Amino acid sequence: MNFTPIDGSGLVDGFCLIKNLDIKTSSKGDRYLDMTLSDSDGEINAKLWRYDKERHGEYTVNQLVKIRGSISRYNGADQLKIERIRPVMPEDGVDPGSFVKSADYSGEQMFDELMKIAGGFNDGDLRKIVTEILSDNRLPLLYWPAAFKLHHAMRGGLLMHTLSIVRLAESVCAVYPFVDRELLISGAILHDIAKLSEFTVADTGVATGYSNEGNLIGHLAMGAMIIQKYSEKLGINPKTAMLLEHMVLSHHGEPEFGAAVRPMFIEAELLSELDLMDSRIYEMREAVSAATADDFSARVWAMDNRKLFNHARKDLNNKIKLF
Repeated sequence: MNFTPIDGSGLVDGFCLIKNLDIKTSSKGDRYLDMTLSDSDGEINAKLWRYDKERHGEYTVNQLVKIRGSISRYNGADQLKIERIRPVMPEDGVDPGSFVKSADYSGEQMFDELMKIAGGFNDGDLRKIVTEILSDNRLPLLYWPAAFKLHHAMRGGLLMHTLSIVRLAESVCAVYPFVDRELLISGAILHDIAKLSEFTVADTGVATGYSNEGNLIGHLAMGAMIIQKYSEKLGINPKTAMLLEHMVLSHHGEPEFGAAVRPMFIEAELLSELDLMDSRIYEMREAVSAATADDFSARVWAMDNRKLFNHARKDLNNKIKLF
């Protein structure tokens, strides 16, 4: 943890993210906070003894705080005894992205690249609807995650997942020249756009749960509704709008995985396969990275509860090449 010693006092202070939090009761009957705090250097267990909500304030998971306290060893690990705690203020000048896992590229880089690609479409309807939807949602897109707990569940993860699929789509179109490149890429850019309404997300870019709309409707149906709304507003050809709506509604492939319908044309099928490929490769990389060389990972629920083998022939920390 990146704490700063306070000269001669034995205390340290610094900014942290609350990763886990429980309110517990000690053997003496006092309430205390039991937390896991993290920053870019790691994490530490922390205790705030004799917790008083009125005096210390209320805190939640994924909140940034400033703390002061002392570090000691307990059961072979460092533990922080908190003396003071407060929420991070705007005047602290703290970058939330420094405290959570983030995409390999900045949100601005990825957003600008998607705008450049869509802005170069020959099809005027696809160019208008994609750039308009992107522009209207620029600010949340810069930091939004792609998931609550699974693939690309990190700051900027939604744009990273989206741009990854676009790059895969470009390669597929080079092999299959009969594929409608602009339609496939438009579907790739818009397929998860309604995740901006599906999750509740902290300023750090970490999803804290599902919204009411996310639970009751879901991002596939909401995505099709967004396309319909913008198509009417911009006067998009009804057939073009219908094709985009179908791609969004079918990109999970099978009804058991949430698809409203199965993909019924080539570009829809490709989008579904590329979406599955990118999400699975991400999950596999995460799991295998945690395994030692020539050994297996723990079972991965998202990969049909399989164990995955780390053959150690390549460096899994290599940055994904999107530019």
